[in-house]
Amino acid sequence: MIGLLQRVSEAKVTVGGRVVGQIGRGLLVLVGVEKNDSEAQADRLLERLLGYRVFPDEAGKMNRSLKDMGGGLLLVSQFTLVADTGSGTRPSFSSGASPEEGRRLFAHLVAQARQKHGEVASGEFGADMQVALVNDGPVTFSLRVAP
Repeated sequence: MIGLLQRVSEAKVTVGGRVVGQIGRGLLVLVGVEKNDSEAQADRLLERLLGYRVFPDEAGKMNRSLKDMGGGLLLVSQFTLVADTGSGTRPSFSSGASPEEGRRLFAHLVAQARQKHGEVASGEFGADMQVALVNDGPVTFSLRVAP
């Protein structure tokens, strides 16, 4: 499972002209589900997202996590993260989970996040989404949790 996290001052997801998820300061995480991922990978990714130290402390060093500072978490499914771009001019998605499995594991991730963190929003799995964000820093990290 892959999480591309971005520290944001604000972010929102729109589907068909309506806002379906929105946060202020926090993390926007684009999530890709790979074949052989399970709830264990989703749980480990969430643990890392909540504990990853990307927010500044009093000295300006990245020493605070989302859990420490209590910001928002916006989770957005993005199957293109699992693309194989190693050759040619067209990406291959053969390493991605099936749509059904991706939906199930993304829903699990969102449900677990809502149990463990205060402010959680999400996009709509499989929808044509428009994502707007103000990347703070810019700060962007790619996290991968292997099966």
